[in-house]
Amino acid sequence: MTTHSEQPGASYAAAGVDIEAGDTAVELMKKWVAKTQRPESVGTLGGFSGLFDASALKNYRHPLLASATDGVGTKVAIAQRLDIHDTIGQDLVAMVVDDLVVCGAEPLFMTDYICVGKVHPERVAAIVKGIAEGCVLAGCALVGGETAEHPGLLGPEEYDVAGAATGVVEAGELLGADRIRSGDAVVALAASGLHSNGYSLVRHVLLRQLGWALERDIPELGRTLGEELLEPTRIYSLDCLALARSTEVHAYSHITGGGLAGNLARVMPEGLHARVDRSTWTPPPVFGLVGDAGKVARPELERTLNMGVGMVAVLPQDAVDGALALLAERGVPAWVAGEVTERTAGDEAVTLSGDYAG
Repeated sequence: MTTHSEQPGASYAAAGVDIEAGDTAVELMKKWVAKTQRPESVGTLGGFSGLFDASALKNYRHPLLASATDGVGTKVAIAQRLDIHDTIGQDLVAMVVDDLVVCGAEPLFMTDYICVGKVHPERVAAIVKGIAEGCVLAGCALVGGETAEHPGLLGPEEYDVAGAATGVVEAGELLGADRIRSGDAVVALAASGLHSNGYSLVRHVLLRQLGWALERDIPELGRTLGEELLEPTRIYSLDCLALARSTEVHAYSHITGGGLAGNLARVMPEGLHARVDRSTWTPPPVFGLVGDAGKVARPELERTLNMGVGMVAVLPQDAVDGALALLAERGVPAWVAGEVTERTAGDEAVTLSGDYAG
């Protein structure tokens, strides 16, 4: 008879956690993280914390630190089903740094958290590759992160991602509601697609109700459904910083969950009202596809999805031409979508009027 002492002992590996696979993943991701380094970056990947040289802030008269954190929601389910993992990281960076830039803050550094059911080193490295490439597009350093293996909580092929970033803005250049004035123009910056919001609705309509495969070619989209749904979120941070440095900008609004009206209302001051004219743009086909196929009422669609607008700038009318020219030079489609007026009794902070063009 085998005694208790002769029985194999429990181990972390037997419980489903592979430390060696985690170490391999770290080695594979190092080259991508290195591409994100800024002059202020200190140390290398593998420490217990990320380091950033704060002496650079001495150049500011009154530096304000800004922080933001976010994830990408159920868009990760699309990446997992398609087994494509090197784009979801850009979505993560965009969702975080584009919140920072709303107040005029320059993103400085970012950390990530990747939770997996089972560590597949190449997959984790692909996710980090996307995060690193996003950080390069945002101009911020990826100074560290964490990969956690949670067997039994997540399936072997499942994972989720989250991230946090820190930025800095000069106190006297802080953007926001207090700068907005009646007569200001509302300038819309085009989204690259669905971005990373509303995927629970999109998946419910297109994958469950219609039963479409992600590999299905969709003529209206000009590509497969999966390719459309994995289109990375546009990163606006460097474009918004360039715009704020070259012309007068009063406020930005990042259009995420809650839609255009809901997010623009977050930066509208008491007493002022923003009227946005739908006829100034045509939403990309995917939005109509979800709305029509799912018989989703327009108000529900507009408070769930961005409808083709990923960022809004509020600025003086005399700054519009310069702003549109600069954004065009930087490859960001933009247009005047509305204006700010005095708010009268019964007005919401933001209203959408008219019908979409096309």
